[in-house]
Amino acid sequence: MGESPSPAPAAVAKVYYDGCPGCAMERRKESTKGTPYKELFFVGIITFASSLPITSLFPFLYFMIQDLHVAQREEDIGFYAGFLGASYMVGRGFASIFWGMVADRIGRKPVIVFSLFTVVVFNTLFGLSVKYWMAITTRLLLGALNGFLAPIKAYSIEVCRDDEQALGISIVNTAWGVGLIIGPAIGGYLAQPAKQYPHIFHDKSTFGRFPYLLPCLCISIFATLALISCIWLPETLHKHTKIEMRAETAETGTSQESTESPKKSLWKNWPLMSSIITYCVFSLHDTAYSEIFSLWTVSGRKYGGLSFSSKDVGQVLTVAGASLLVYQIFVYRWLNNTLGPVNSTRIASALSIPIIAAYPFMTHLSGIRLGLALYIAAMIKSVLAITRVSGTSLLQNNAVPQGQRGAANGIATTLMSLFKSVAPAGAGILFSWAQKRQHAAFFPGDQMVFLLLNLTEVLGLLLTFKPFLAVPEHYK
Repeated sequence: MGESPSPAPAAVAKVYYDGCPGCAMERRKESTKGTPYKELFFVGIITFASSLPITSLFPFLYFMIQDLHVAQREEDIGFYAGFLGASYMVGRGFASIFWGMVADRIGRKPVIVFSLFTVVVFNTLFGLSVKYWMAITTRLLLGALNGFLAPIKAYSIEVCRDDEQALGISIVNTAWGVGLIIGPAIGGYLAQPAKQYPHIFHDKSTFGRFPYLLPCLCISIFATLALISCIWLPETLHKHTKIEMRAETAETGTSQESTESPKKSLWKNWPLMSSIITYCVFSLHDTAYSEIFSLWTVSGRKYGGLSFSSKDVGQVLTVAGASLLVYQIFVYRWLNNTLGPVNSTRIASALSIPIIAAYPFMTHLSGIRLGLALYIAAMIKSVLAITRVSGTSLLQNNAVPQGQRGAANGIATTLMSLFKSVAPAGAGILFSWAQKRQHAAFFPGDQMVFLLLNLTEVLGLLLTFKPFLAVPEHYK
């Protein structure tokens, strides 16, 4: 007599634990099929507030060093300004991994709240600085204690379903990018108000005695509003392992070891590390491009530049920033769902090469043709750059389990900060060298600058292919 066939295995039901914020978020994602617009709105506001202080000082940095009377000669101002400008990135580079690990242990929300609080405090103190040591210390502490970027990237992934993750990470990257553009505008328009707006601010007033307080205070006030908005920000980290252990202890009267398997070392996780290295190369390129673009557009025509004013450059960057917002909200999610993060990154990198190669030839244009070509090129380049950054960020966050996302983003932020701290100095030296070889036979003048920029882009493109880039299982 034959044996009856065994029944098909039943699908494993998901288990949710009461009191676990991560499980509560998973329940919400299953019950609500729509896009989490409320959470992503707060993510955008908080990210924007956190990014504003990073670049807000650059328009008034030169004048601040003058007023602090630290430079003996005018030629020394750049030396001291360089250290002050780099202090934020130095602090962030040293502390990002730590804050990522803290976010994996106690939750995303506490680190986000603390980071915003440090923006309110130390950004205000920076505006009140009357000594060079106070200015550089407050900027260093602002960078070191603002461990925001690693947990917010993890958070933006965790509030979204799988098919919405591209939108979540793009909101972070867009808000961050727009903040880096708006920050200098705030610094430029509001610094030294007694000189810029003498009919409103008196020399003996608070803003006259502290000429750089007003832009810092405005940013701190906005950060305070963002801090208040964290009330509506739910936690996403799973904590049910601790809940299970407490329940077992209550039942048996003895503490039991967690049965959770040991976590894999992040440094040995090649899908993670390969995507981080690729991300860092693209970050190096984008930072160098930003530096060179500004220098090239304002340099004289006889040196191969465009002879733009700083106001003209600001308008180009503002339009590019606005195009990013539209692209990330309405286009990127569809593009990622159609091509995937790897292919979208490759295509964006490949298309960036002819855009960059075209820049030095724009000096032969003038009037509306020059304006049209430059605005279109700058907008397309910004869109392609954010596509690469978003794609590599998605790969990083899906290469690790949730309990390691904060630390993984911390490593990425640390390495990216190191690359970004090298890029401006390298780009400035390269630009200065290129301008001295206007009549060279091989890529004269600024053509050499954009050639080397393109070589960096080509390197990043090559890193997106096997055998270097290992794609996480999530995308196979």
